[in-house]
Amino acid sequence: MSENEHGGLRTAAALKPGALKKTIVMVGMMGAGKTAVGRALAARLGVPFLDSDHEIENAANMSIPEIFARDGEAFFRQKERQVIARLLAEERGVLSTGGGAFLAEENREIVRAAGVSVWLKADLEVLWNRVRHRDTRPLLRTADPKATLEALYRARVPLYAKADLAVVSDGQASIETMVDRVLEALTARPDVLEWQ
Repeated sequence: MSENEHGGLRTAAALKPGALKKTIVMVGMMGAGKTAVGRALAARLGVPFLDSDHEIENAANMSIPEIFARDGEAFFRQKERQVIARLLAEERGVLSTGGGAFLAEENREIVRAAGVSVWLKADLEVLWNRVRHRDTRPLLRTADPKATLEALYRARVPLYAKADLAVVSDGQASIETMVDRVLEALTARPDVLEWQ
């Protein structure tokens, strides 16, 4: 296990999180739990929860699958970059990003400059169990969605590994336990979160 990878709890349970100094940006594959864990983390910290996909949908007045169908992935990625930059500039909180957001070097640089990236690291079977019954994932609308997910996973993991922190999402832990794991990882980053 690398220095920036956390799966257990040590000191966060004994400490109380204080002021948030930088936005916490949740990154990882579809189905990793970025929205659920991010929302619960924001509630625990008493800060705003932001969701880049939700903001894009609101601005376009259509769903992500509709944007992909009408305008294509390249257009979506351009809007995603603009929204992430705006959200990081406007408000400090917890930001959940779409699965492809962290793949672009420009997005990684924007996040690195204004926040801290936290990779929710889930293995392929955990992800497949979470996404296989949903048809809201435009990239999985293929003849073999599991093979597509596996190809995405293999291509994306090396880029997610560039995140500032990694937290194991094993598919067994509750959302609250996942929040504890993220907070534990953040004890190594006093530039992001003060502790009392």
